[in-house]
This record gives sequence, C-alpha cells and structure tokens, in this order.
Amino acid sequence: MRIAVNTRLLLPGKLDGIGWFTAESVKRIVVAHPEHEFFFLFDRKPSPQFIFGPNVTPVVLCPQARHPILWRIFFEISVTWALRRYKIDLFLSPDGWMSLRTKVPTLTVIHDLNFEHSSDYLRPSHQRYMTRFFPRFAHKATRIATVSEFSKQDIVETYGVDSKKIDVVYDGAHSFYRPCSDDEKRLIRQKYTDGKPFFIYVGTISRRKNLTNILLAFDKFKDAHRDSQQQLLVVGSRYWWQDELASAYDSMRNQGDVRFVGHAESDVLAQLMGASAALVYTSLFEGFGIPIIEAFCAETAVITSDVTSMPEVAGDAALLVDPLSVDAIADAMSRIEGDEALRTSLIEKGRARKELFSWDRTATLLWDSLMKTKANI
Repeated sequence: MRIAVNTRLLLPGKLDGIGWFTAESVKRIVVAHPEHEFFFLFDRKPSPQFIFGPNVTPVVLCPQARHPILWRIFFEISVTWALRRYKIDLFLSPDGWMSLRTKVPTLTVIHDLNFEHSSDYLRPSHQRYMTRFFPRFAHKATRIATVSEFSKQDIVETYGVDSKKIDVVYDGAHSFYRPCSDDEKRLIRQKYTDGKPFFIYVGTISRRKNLTNILLAFDKFKDAHRDSQQQLLVVGSRYWWQDELASAYDSMRNQGDVRFVGHAESDVLAQLMGASAALVYTSLFEGFGIPIIEAFCAETAVITSDVTSMPEVAGDAALLVDPLSVDAIADAMSRIEGDEALRTSLIEKGRARKELFSWDRTATLLWDSLMKTKANI
C-alpha cells in the first residue's frame, strides 16, 4: 500500500506540539510497517533525520506553506497533484489541513478547535482561513482522528460530524523527560535562577496560553510570601507580546523574579522541567496539553486548568484551577509552596497517570484509524 503523509511541519529544531505528534507517531508507524511505502510531502528540503526508514520517499512540493494563500496552493494544487502522481492509496494529514479536491481516502488529525471559540488566539488572516475551511475539511475527510475525548465531542457539536467517524488517539510524552537528581537540580537552578527554586511555564507566548494571569498570580503569590525565593521561569518564544500581557508584566511588583528563557531545545527543557517546583499550565484552551504529561514524567507537580481537555489528561494528579481566576492560580502556587505532602502526593499520582499515555500507544491508535480509513468505516 502507498501512503502519503503531510510532513510540512517536520522542521529541525522547530517542532511544536503538532510537529512532535507527527514525528513520534509517524516514525513508529513507518518502522512497524516496512511492507508499505510511505511518501512524505514536505514544503522544503527535508532533514535526513525525518526520513524514518528505507520505505520512505521524500517529496518536496511548492510553495512553502506558511500563509493562508500559500496553504490553498499547497494543498489544493501541489498535494492533489502528488497524490495522483504517486498513485497514493491513503493520505494522512497529522495537522488537520487537507485537499478538498482529491478522491484519495484521507485521515486528517484535528487536534482542537480553539479558533472556533475565540477570535483572539490567532492572527486574523489565519483565523478567517481556519473557520472557513476546517468545517469543510471535517466533512470531506474519510475519517478524523483527534487527541482527546473533549476534542472529539467539540468536533461533533461544532461541526455536526458523526461521532462514529472520529477516533481518539491521544498524545504521548518524550522519553527524555525524567526525574532530576538533587545534584542536577542544584546545577540547573544555579545556571538559570541563581540557585533559587522556580515555577515553570512552558509554551508559546500567546493569548490562549494565559501567561497574563500567570504573571498576575505569581505577583500576588510573591506579595503573600515575602520570604519565598521562588522564581517564575518562562520558557517559550514570544509569538504574542502586547496589550494586557505587556501591561501585566510592566506593572509587576516582583518583576525581578521572572526569568525569560526563550525557546529551549528538548534536552534543556527536560532538565528545566525536572528541576522545577511545579509546572504552571493554566491555558485557556487545549486539545490535549502535552506539557502536563511531560511534567508527570519528570516527577514535577502540576497546576493546570479545569477547562477543555486538561482535566481529562491530568485526572487527579494535578491541582485544577479556574484559568480566569488570578486568585485561584496564586492559591495553587501557595499550596505547592507550603504543603510538601501535597506536592509529593501529586508527583506520585502523576507517576501513575503518565502510564496511560505514550507515543507507542498513539502510533498504534493512529494506525488503527488509518486502517478504518482504508476500509471507509
């Protein structure tokens, strides 16, 4: 069987959540199924690290698809041509985009519909494109995979898609997330926070990630605990830095206790996660929330939101808070700071919870969904 995969997000050193999903799941599928041919559709010259086996043929298509106009050209013209040119039997699109013109059976992975629930999460041009085309993708696709029961239900209710057409495949966590020894923690803290303990925020700096309320909550926490040495380490690229976020940071009384790391490579991020007192991941909307599982693997306590998919992923292994409540986030920080028994309990529960999620399981479930796509059931 000849299977094409949309691999345009496989960029060395620039993998985001969907990029990691694509790399980790597709790599395992390729290795597990050498009897099939895979055609990887890139929009630029690929890195050899993403050619996962001898049964992979890389295909470079034009243009580089990073803008709504270029998305349409890439998927409706270039991808459609490639599916016909290489006589493809199945098309897998791990990022949700797809061709509306092809008749090839297609499995698209729609991770979440955050853009349908707020107009402030994306650039206006991207917002218009996605709200226009993703409903069409959802109905055109032979099958849909998504990463949580929450996202499945959201797709059903928002787009009117039959739930029987949607498979939940979940996300996984990387093997390099692990607990740090006391010596490792000491060295990492010395390097990044002058030896002081820290809470960690991980994610692109965008409105959806709710860094504004995290900054305000941390300021409130520090005011209430004047003797606390806790720092807030912000790890992520500044995709969005304006309006209320800039205002919140500029008005902080404890601004000197916030450290911005910027983008961190995977091995560094794993060390930072393992050395932190807690992950503060109080996003406004997530289809899954991979950092929650990564923190569990690193045996780090988690503070996360009580909305969308996050309670489903975290279970009872995290402190769940209202992401719109600065007081609730600050109180969770105080509880982590002052109750070592609670922190230990959360870590133990996280250690058990992480066993439910792995990239091996993701790949198996995604392959099962592909086979349903082939059978058109």
